[in-house]
Amino acid sequence: MFDTIAAIATAPGGAIGIIRLSGEQAAQAVDAVFAPASGKPFADCPPRMLIYGALRARDGRVVDQCMAVRFPGDKTYTGEPMAELQVHGSPAVLSEALSALFAQGVRQAEAGEFTRRAFLNGKMDLMEAEAVADLIAARTLEAAENAAGQVAGAVGGRMHEARQRLIGLAAQFLAVVDYPDEDIDPFLISQAEEILGQTARELDGLCDSYERGRILREGLPCAIVGRPNVGKSTLLNSLVGFDRAIVTDIAGTTRDTIEETVRIGPLCLRLQDTAGLRDTADPVEKIGVERAHRAAEQAGLVLAVVDGSVPLTDEDQAALERARQAPRAVLVVNKCDKAQTPHIPEGFAYTVQISAKQGQGLEQLRETLLACAGLEGTAFDGGVITNARQADALRRAAESCAQALSAVRMGVTPDAVLLDVESAIGALGELTGQDVREDIIQDIFHRFCVGK
Repeated sequence: MFDTIAAIATAPGGAIGIIRLSGEQAAQAVDAVFAPASGKPFADCPPRMLIYGALRARDGRVVDQCMAVRFPGDKTYTGEPMAELQVHGSPAVLSEALSALFAQGVRQAEAGEFTRRAFLNGKMDLMEAEAVADLIAARTLEAAENAAGQVAGAVGGRMHEARQRLIGLAAQFLAVVDYPDEDIDPFLISQAEEILGQTARELDGLCDSYERGRILREGLPCAIVGRPNVGKSTLLNSLVGFDRAIVTDIAGTTRDTIEETVRIGPLCLRLQDTAGLRDTADPVEKIGVERAHRAAEQAGLVLAVVDGSVPLTDEDQAALERARQAPRAVLVVNKCDKAQTPHIPEGFAYTVQISAKQGQGLEQLRETLLACAGLEGTAFDGGVITNARQADALRRAAESCAQALSAVRMGVTPDAVLLDVESAIGALGELTGQDVREDIIQDIFHRFCVGK
């Protein structure tokens, strides 16, 4: 049986602060520090109903007029009795309320301990628990939507079903292993091919979503590169919607990297405007150019900006070559309003013509950025994998299913097929938490915030 824990569950600075408790003595602990206005003991008040009353400090002084609610039984988030104190958001009041609860034997909750208890009590599987952290950290509506789908079991439920299919198949092959002198029923072979093929395809599809999911969850570092005066800073200002960078006609105005975050639908871009790439004797500008090279090397996406109204220079070619080395690159041909036939370099999968100053082509650029990041047309219903641990387990399960399928088709002995099927079952068990090491569980929940 777990002890009773408590933690502040709201961010500092709000008008209301919530202290959450979980454990068998949750209501009794609140009873010791909270006096309902009705005069009844809090533990005797109706459950799931906000009760108004006074919050008392350790020495009995009233420090707030607040609300409290209790949730009995196991139909709660953690699967055990819970309670909440909803007080005014003063840090002093919250601190004193916690101290008063601790004096009653309640313990400070560790990071992620509420969700860990939910997992250990069978209220959610490990994938759903990890999605709770994604939901809290979501920086776009689509990221929140995907995480909410996973909390609701969009992937976990499918993986439970896949695991059960494989367990049933393994049981049949175990029966065959017990009678080695008998031939394998052709129906079992056909059934195994169908189950293993279907499962491998499903797992491969989820694996393939991971790179998109990683970008959805973490965002994408994006460097804007090009020679001086091609409109990099103007482009940054246009994308972020305000004058973040200084813009002049003087070459070399931008001497350091300027960072700003911009959201384009589901994509969170960490934009870096960089110094113009050119040879320079100015020691300060030279440092800026070196930083621009590093930004391009470390970026997941590079916007290579050229001036389409004039022929390309050697400095343009050097900047383009740098951009082509990036994992993803978009060629941005700027100042197209000044040229009837813009100069457009070749060799880029994504090219957009714009006028950053006039705002022309920016919507097409945004759509191109989504396509380049792999997020265009993606359904964020919980089916996008955002977690490296999950992607690794899915990959191993998919490979084991593929190997088992190949073994079945080659007619190898049932025990050899069984090894691969059991390996896939184990990987799926790691995925959902049915078969996972304690140190992995510890690591997962230590990443959570306290109070969740």
